[in-house]
Amino acid sequence: MPVHSTPIQAPIGPEQITGLVLAGGQGQRMGQEKGLVQLQGQALAWHALQRLRPQVGPVALNANRHLDRYQALGVPVWTDAPADEPQGPLAGMLSGLRHCSTDWLLTVPCDVPNFPPDLARRLVQALGTHPKAVATVRAFTPDDNVGATPQGRPGPWRQPVFCLLHRSLADDLALWLQEGGRKVGAWLSRHPLGEAVFDRPEDQPTHFANVNTPAELARLA
Repeated sequence: MPVHSTPIQAPIGPEQITGLVLAGGQGQRMGQEKGLVQLQGQALAWHALQRLRPQVGPVALNANRHLDRYQALGVPVWTDAPADEPQGPLAGMLSGLRHCSTDWLLTVPCDVPNFPPDLARRLVQALGTHPKAVATVRAFTPDDNVGATPQGRPGPWRQPVFCLLHRSLADDLALWLQEGGRKVGAWLSRHPLGEAVFDRPEDQPTHFANVNTPAELARLA
């Protein structure tokens, strides 16, 4: 676990956060490159980028295949290292931490294209007054007991790939991956963690609708 010789400073403006869309997975259940799947005439990764741009400063993509097609979306594309050894979302997060020019990195998955427009702001708030090095999300999704009252629903559940990370975590994450760790939630649990809970009346479960299969894509469209 990293030790900070000086207190962490929370970002005071979007320009201090790099936004990264994670599109490095294999998309096996979708049967094709998930980030390039078309929704309303545009790739899922494109939709995620448009949602992310107003909330942060620099933006980039993490991808490991079809790099020319991702580069055509007009942002830097950062691969895992090494890209031929699938290590899941954490490898994309590490690539972002190694490449970003800001102290903070905000990661979002490419397959949740309608995430909240205030995601970054609420994650920054979740860092707390003595800022933690990482904050993530708890939220309802459309599959969480649809039709129940908010009081009757399970959850909200952690959505760990939505993550605001301080770049000082890079070495700890690299060691975790080298030792065989792959689960995002397990790595996050090693650190003091802030959580942005999306359970207000105005928060919509559809903001966290996930696209893993052609049927879920059709439902979202």
